[in-house]
Amino acid sequence: MNRWLLWVPLVLFGLFFAAVAVGLMMPKDNIIESKMVGKPMPEFALPSAIEQRPALSSADLKRGKPTLLNIFASWCVPCIAEAPQLLELQRAGVEINAIASRDTPQDVANFLNRWGNPYTRIGADTTSKVQLELGSSGVPETFVVDGNGIIVHQHIGDIRQEDVARLLELLKDAE
Repeated sequence: MNRWLLWVPLVLFGLFFAAVAVGLMMPKDNIIESKMVGKPMPEFALPSAIEQRPALSSADLKRGKPTLLNIFASWCVPCIAEAPQLLELQRAGVEINAIASRDTPQDVANFLNRWGNPYTRIGADTTSKVQLELGSSGVPETFVVDGNGIIVHQHIGDIRQEDVARLLELLKDAE
């Protein structure tokens, strides 16, 4: 009888481990709803991240035309993966503004020279203050902003080829 009791903790640990593994592999919902969707862009004014592009402020996102606001960093591997899609969106006529998170001007310039620069304006958010005010917890993230500065959609993670059509549709609907 005593030998059987020795196995109880191991069996309980195994059941706990299995439950956690199943929960991680098959979450109930893989869509994270943003609390910022439908709300105005927080007020901010960021300095320019590089000399070749102007600074970015919340006022720049209220000029009557829908835009994308992309949060990226030179040290972010998924940001490299989404670069071709951002260039495709730019070629389609989309205005894309950016926030460079926790980065240096030299690193941002090197990143853009290597992977392309689809951005109209790039603000430097060296402390991630604006990123956090937007409810963004990582890079890359992209916001669809209507012409009045209202956040219409938050895309978490890198933009993949299959996301391009949806983003174009959201921008068209935001007009």
